[in-house]
Amino acid sequence: MLKSFNPIIIIAGDPESVFLEIYFKSLKKNKFKNPLILIVNENILLKQMTALNYDFKINKLDINNLNSKKLNNRKINIIHVPFDKKFISKYIYQSFEKALLLTKKNNKINLINGPINKKKILKQQFLGITEYLDFKTNSKGKSVMLIYNKDLSVSPLTTHLPLKKVHKFISKKKLINHVQQITNFYKKRFNIIPKIGITGLNPHCESNFHKSEEEKIIIPAIKYLSEKKFKVSGPYAADTIFLKDKIKKLDVIIGMYHDQVLAPIKSIFGFNAINITLGLPFIRISPDHGPNLEMFLKNKSTPDSLIQAIKFLDK
Repeated sequence: MLKSFNPIIIIAGDPESVFLEIYFKSLKKNKFKNPLILIVNENILLKQMTALNYDFKINKLDINNLNSKKLNNRKINIIHVPFDKKFISKYIYQSFEKALLLTKKNNKINLINGPINKKKILKQQFLGITEYLDFKTNSKGKSVMLIYNKDLSVSPLTTHLPLKKVHKFISKKKLINHVQQITNFYKKRFNIIPKIGITGLNPHCESNFHKSEEEKIIIPAIKYLSEKKFKVSGPYAADTIFLKDKIKKLDVIIGMYHDQVLAPIKSIFGFNAINITLGLPFIRISPDHGPNLEMFLKNKSTPDSLIQAIKFLDK
């Protein structure tokens, strides 16, 4: 039964993204230890396999009767999801429902999902998949987005918010939870207490127009965390924290908003990173790129980020 083995559950995501292409390439290039189970519509899989000139055999699974003896990565193991192109959001949500059902049956299962078009699928109900999974698992706002690279990781305190709203969603409580979740992850995964640098919100960490968020929120949170023996420092001005002499001294940089830390990390590492959601009952990872619809079926996308994601869980 499912409890006796630890497959990696993979949601294919947007039906017109490059994800299946990079999935095929990942299987061709690597031999993974743990069985991979792909949640996908079978017809979508077969059509893209034909269009991209791949020839994998399919092992169709029954979600209610998974048998570890029938699982290996010589075939593509799939759990089929019905698909109607008029209801793409329904297809995505059903895919996640099946994945979440499996994680409830086995708490050692972790999850990878392919990218989706957030505006088209989530329809303003959630800011992103991080928030959607936080809601579905009743994690009460404790989930954290970590863009992980072994040399330097980053984490935005707020995720897919319009810039004008960011200051309203920053709080001492949220910043403390962020540091705690990241520290616990590093301790459990790597047996280290990470050195975390925290940016300010305002240019040069100051404001001439009102009492700054640095004074009201960020500095008090850093003081509290330092007293609790967390390895935190800051606030740092966002325009200098990514200088080489500073990042050599840090394991993680927490920024106040999405592009404040994701733009620099992608400039440094490109897509050589993975998006990990912390604070859920399981680890959720997605490759650090979007659907890339303009490259759909062109067979030119690199699988590096997905390979990293699978290898991170393939223990």
